[in-house]
This record gives sequence, C-alpha cells and structure tokens, in this order.
Amino acid sequence: MEARDRQRARSAPPPDGHEIRILLLHANGMGGTIRTVFNLAGYLARTHDVEIVSVVREREEPFLPVPPGVRVRYLDDRLPRRKGLLSRFPSRLVPKDEAAHHWFTLRTDLKLVRYIRSRRRGILIGTRPGLNLIAARFAPPEIITVAQEHGNLSSHQPLVRKQITRRYGRHDAVVTLTQADLRTYERSFEKARKDRPAVLAQVPNATPHLNGGVSPLTAKTVVTVGRLTWGKGYDLLIRAWAHVAERHPDWTLRVYGGGPRREKLQASIDKRGLSDRVFLEGPAEDVGAVLADASMFVLSSRHEGMPMVILEAMSKGLPVVSYDCPTGPKEMITNGHDGLLVKPEKIHAMADAICALIEDEDLRRRMGANALKTAARYDLDVIGARWEDLLSGLVARRRGLPAAGPLAYGAARTGEHDAGERPGPRDAAALDVARAQKGPAAPLSQNA
Repeated sequence: MEARDRQRARSAPPPDGHEIRILLLHANGMGGTIRTVFNLAGYLARTHDVEIVSVVREREEPFLPVPPGVRVRYLDDRLPRRKGLLSRFPSRLVPKDEAAHHWFTLRTDLKLVRYIRSRRRGILIGTRPGLNLIAARFAPPEIITVAQEHGNLSSHQPLVRKQITRRYGRHDAVVTLTQADLRTYERSFEKARKDRPAVLAQVPNATPHLNGGVSPLTAKTVVTVGRLTWGKGYDLLIRAWAHVAERHPDWTLRVYGGGPRREKLQASIDKRGLSDRVFLEGPAEDVGAVLADASMFVLSSRHEGMPMVILEAMSKGLPVVSYDCPTGPKEMITNGHDGLLVKPEKIHAMADAICALIEDEDLRRRMGANALKTAARYDLDVIGARWEDLLSGLVARRRGLPAAGPLAYGAARTGEHDAGERPGPRDAAALDVARAQKGPAAPLSQNA
C-alpha cells in the first residue's frame, strides 16, 4: 500500500478543498457530537460539496434534521438485520479500549478502508479516535485529513492514547475543542517524542440555532440534557437534588436523554423519595423548547470535551450551574457572570449552587442575560469562519503556499488580553494555530 501511495503521490492533482467528507459513527442517532457535526456540515455546505459518511445505520431516518446541501452516505446498513459473516467478528483496526469499539466489526473495517482508499481528492474529517486512527493509516496521499477531538485526550483509555500519539502525526491537522486539551495534546506528542501533526488547532463548538424563544425564567424547573451514562454524573445530580428538594420542594428537575443507566437512575430517584421532584423524560425531540421552558441548566458531568449543551442553554438565556470537570466548562462559563462552577463531584456544593440561583431571582436574571451574550460569541458564522480559515490554510500548506486569513498571523492568547477582557473564540485559538504551524511538523504525505 505504501508503494502504491508513492505512485499515487507522483500523479496526484494539486490538493483541493472543495470536497469535504466527514466520518461519523452513526448519523441517525442523537447526541452532542452528531449535532455538532450536522451544524458544521451545514455551514461548510454553503461553499463546499459536503457529505457525512455514517459508519453504521441502525435507524431508518436521522433523529436530527439533515442541513440543506448536505448528503448522508451509510457504509454498513444494518436495517435489513442481515449483517453477514464479517459482522460476527470484532474490529481489528479500532483499539479494544475505544469507547465505541462495540459498534465496529470486521465488516465496518472493510467498508471504511474501501471508502477511504477510494477517495481521490478533497478533505476527510474524522470525529472520534477509532475513525481518526483508521484515516491516519489508510488515507491516500492526495487526501487532506483532519482528526477532530470531541472529548478530551485524558478521557481516553491508555491504549487509545498510545495509539493517538503514535499515529495522529500522519494527519494534516488535529483539532481540539478547548485550549486545555490543545495543551494536553502538545505535551503528549513532546513526551512521546513522536511527530506531531502539521497543525494543532483549537476550534470550539458553535451555538446551534434552536426552536423556541428566550426563556422568561419564571418556571420552577431546572433542566439537564444528555445521555444517561456514568460520565454524565446524573447519579451525583440526583443525590444533590435530594438536598435541593428539602429547601425548595416546589422546584423540579427534568432530565432529558436516553441511555443504559435509566433503570439505575430511576431506582436512585425512588429510593430518595424524589419521584415527584425528579423526572427522567427520555430523549428531547425539541431541545430548544425544553430549554426555553426552564429557568436554569445544570451540567453534572465527570468529564466532557466541550459540552455544546451549555451553549444551547445559554442561547436561551439560562444561567448554567456546572461541575468544573475536565475539560470545557471552565472555558465556557465565567464563574459568577453567566453561571456557577462547582468543584467536581461535590454533592453539597452542587446543591448549594442550585439553591443560590433559585433563591436570588435578580442574580438568576442577570446571569441569564450575560449567558445570551456569551452564546453570541460562539455563533455559527464566527466558528464556521474559523473552520474555513483552517481548511483553506491546510490546502495552501499542501500546495506550498503561505496561509492567508486571521489564523495565519495569530492574535493574543487568553492570558495576553487586558485584565477583565475575555477573548472571543476566534481570537483565543489563533496564536495556537500559528504557533503549531511554525513548530515541528509531520510530513504532509500520508506515507509517514
């Protein structure tokens, strides 16, 4: 394959960024990563040929609306329920410790490699470690590859992190959601003494446009949205709500999302006598309407990447109470300004923070108004332009041309702004991108 790639590299046309393909595990599911990918794909489709490549299909239609101009392709369509012999064997290309390993099979390995090797031009963006690792190994030399990190490096298992530092250097760019995770990636490559990608960059999620208006903050309702998994920390939130309910029995907590821990969480609710105070509502078909009907949003996660649901809540004028977990919340929430940050996994501290906003309506409204301003800084047009700068810069780099646009020159980092001034998301990452572009770079050929 390497010999074939050397041959392809000699006859390859000039790098081109018009065609963009985004690898996604299951486009017809629901979750923050899927919403983020759809959001970005819709923006890029304004000027590019964009296709979302879903590894599997286990639902007839997408749960979320597909943006105009975006196509969806399915590699392993499992709807007929006839999976074939290769589907009985686990993946040989995705590390066993990858969180989504159970989704991948020998059949998906074959489908992914065939698809990736069939590409002749454009940009390929992966959205999780398993997909990024396969793209790093098999992408032909004429394809520009980008590895997106939708969580954070520290949250992956040791074997997965080892594979990341070993193989991600073959990508043209690795994109993190937060500055903290960007620094973790930089240290990881330095410590392992491995080639780093040509560009290490940070681009946050964009605030999506949701249905419903701004919340009037009058309902005695606190809401949270996410998968019912251990990492989301809803077991901690239920324990904290037991203390909230003692002080404010007229307020309710509504948890929107599905997942494997539903029965355990319901048992915890029943055990604490909270069945009329805490409600597991299932997946929210209209997140905007759900948020607009609440007066506060709570994030109880043990770890995150950059939780887009915080921005969704802020876009509805909701103050946010969040554990200061790694990574994301601290870079999105200014404590005491548009929300409250709580020490991770502290039950009483979480209850006290929620009660503080319940008991002080003026504070709740002031933080809600500031949250609207924070969300505006992550508008899709702002973040989408960041992606356009990044991708055009990668094409220019492949062609041996100087990159153009704000990301080529850099701006002040967070710590270099005037005291009290918080930079917008476009400025905060620019110097990191420029610095990464000037640092040691992996070969642009995929033959490394």
